[in-house]
Amino acid sequence: MSNKQKYTREHLNKILWAAADSSRVAVDGGVYKDYVLTMLFFKYLSDLSQKQHDKLKERYGSDEKRIAEKMKLDRFYLPPKTTFDYIYSIHEQDNIGEELNKALHRIEDANKTKLEGVFSVDFNSEAVLGKLAQRNKMLRHLIQDFHKIDFSDIEEDVIGDSYMYMIEKFGADAGRKAGEFFTVKSVARLVAMLAQPKEGARICDPACGSAGLLLLAGYEVEKSDSKNYALYGQESTGSTYQLARMNMFLHGKDSARLEWGDTLNNPLLVENDKLMKFDVVVANPPFSLKKWGAENAESDPYKRFWRGVPPKDKGDFAFVSHMVEVAKPKTGRVAVIVPHGVLFRFFV
Repeated sequence: MSNKQKYTREHLNKILWAAADSSRVAVDGGVYKDYVLTMLFFKYLSDLSQKQHDKLKERYGSDEKRIAEKMKLDRFYLPPKTTFDYIYSIHEQDNIGEELNKALHRIEDANKTKLEGVFSVDFNSEAVLGKLAQRNKMLRHLIQDFHKIDFSDIEEDVIGDSYMYMIEKFGADAGRKAGEFFTVKSVARLVAMLAQPKEGARICDPACGSAGLLLLAGYEVEKSDSKNYALYGQESTGSTYQLARMNMFLHGKDSARLEWGDTLNNPLLVENDKLMKFDVVVANPPFSLKKWGAENAESDPYKRFWRGVPPKDKGDFAFVSHMVEVAKPKTGRVAVIVPHGVLFRFFV
């Protein structure tokens, strides 16, 4: 384990971004973020696992078999040769990318309910990371830099906020593409406040991205000293969906229900063959989404577009229709970000 150090939120943000930035190579920033955030999540799991192991060792001494059995009953379990420290011990090997993939897949297999599929990036991909020498250089720098950071004594809200800070920093680099995976925090906070979620609320984001807006909506409830709320989201982009899952886990929201799929053409937040209804629905959906599925809207099994089918190149209207339909009748509230052009459209 690395030497323990107390981090402020600002200090941790600075260290994490420095670690990410120092290892950057000729990889598109939108792709590189997935590798960095996966590495952060892996280190977090590993440090918490080591902390729990140390606690159990104080109780059971050198009985590693008993310690392992107890750890398998915990929130998550890391099998042998899957910790960050193990990866660090072999990071000079030429096949480090392959070994990293193996370790992460073993973690998924040991935690199918919560973590299956969450490690979606390929650390041994020549197509994405370049030839062996280039990708090994990047991986070794990332491993070395993250090995210096100890997450074991950092509170969930701090590490979770730092994860969201990293997403926003990558978003600033990505320019217009950033809207595909996050909403600027100041805007997201305003939307969450306007939605006014209350204690006991079911809160949904049907275009959740990396789930920052959804989490902020939940925090509005926590302002009244209550954690009595439930979070639901759906995201169409696979890599972004996995970022959202990691984001929820880092914030301790293991019970949040997130689905991967196209909300407009295949809504997955259903119960008893009907769309789930929510107290609060928030979203920053894709602006003027082209080819959103208008040709199938009239036959929608959930009758979401009975007010009229939006034009085929105006997917934002389709999202608004969906959000209104999944809000609870009379009491549900909807807060959505749309382009200002929506105010000036006229359809016959």
